[in-house]
Amino acid sequence: MKKTTQNNKRIIFTGGGSAGHVTPNLALIAELKKEGWKIFYIGSKNGQEKHIVQKIKIPYFSIPTGKLRRYFSWQNFIDPLKIFFGIINAYFLCWKIRPHMVFSKGGFVAFPVVVAAWAYRIPVIVHESDYSPGLANRLSFPFASKICFTFEDTKKYINPKYKNKLVWSGTPIRPELFKGDAALGRKICGFTNDKKVIFVQGGGLGADDVNKLIRELLPALQKDFQIVHSCGKGKIDYNFDEFPDYHQSEYFHEELPHILACSDLVISRAGANSVHELLALKKPHLLLPLSQKSSRGDQLLNAQHYANLGLSAVIYPEDLNIKTLQEKIYDLSNDLANCQKALLQYQMPNGVKIICSLIKLDLKKELKL
Repeated sequence: MKKTTQNNKRIIFTGGGSAGHVTPNLALIAELKKEGWKIFYIGSKNGQEKHIVQKIKIPYFSIPTGKLRRYFSWQNFIDPLKIFFGIINAYFLCWKIRPHMVFSKGGFVAFPVVVAAWAYRIPVIVHESDYSPGLANRLSFPFASKICFTFEDTKKYINPKYKNKLVWSGTPIRPELFKGDAALGRKICGFTNDKKVIFVQGGGLGADDVNKLIRELLPALQKDFQIVHSCGKGKIDYNFDEFPDYHQSEYFHEELPHILACSDLVISRAGANSVHELLALKKPHLLLPLSQKSSRGDQLLNAQHYANLGLSAVIYPEDLNIKTLQEKIYDLSNDLANCQKALLQYQMPNGVKIICSLIKLDLKKELKL
């Protein structure tokens, strides 16, 4: 592997399968671009990461990906081959790009890249967003030089033999989220200043159960609130398009900082990145975590952690219905001042600063500066 120089700093980012495996990478990419790094991304052929990364115009390479399941499926006999070919593809991409290091955000596309980088002795930083590590990241830990994590308590889920690799970094937050304009957000939605704004976000793919409940509650909520709803691709219901004080969109991109800025209360799934963005922005919020039947249970742990700290209101899946949702919305709306006070007192690690420092430290070690 050809050694890098101070003027030829190259890094591969990887991670995919959901927007949550990509958006923290965007925050780091923005910072490293300022410092002259040459940046490359390895992801899957059809994952969300491809469309997200291509928008920021950095070189994108796709590799075969397989999913490692904890349950029986005939795909379990095929996917190990996909993973093997993914490692081979990633190995040749590492030879072609000759990176100084790799940053992995997780997801099944990331594991082959981590293994290929390790084979070249390229330093690898792995980042875990959720309270408990996912399977792809756990498989990647032996090949990592550093293991970063968002929740301080996550270290109890990681084998003690990796203790010298562990860094509590928090999660990288996109800087543009802090630049929202509340007046512009209300203008985008066609809202006025005389009612509070509720922002409903169901995750990158939307959430059918949340969409249904919110739309059923609209007649009651619109008396006191204006609702902006990110409902997911293909999930706009045009029957509600002319509903007063309601604005729906499949997904917010450049408008997101302004939508968040004008929101008094946010209703969200409990994906780690979404939760930490709300914490960083000091936004009062209500979390509706996915059930263990719909996920590996990570959202339940994320939500419970911050509920225990008094920072997040939560409705757990078994309790979610129109009545409990309406009651919790009004309870939160009447207690926004106390919610805001608790959020302002909570201090989070600066994920961008800490992780970029680790990246630059590894560069200095390689160049022996």
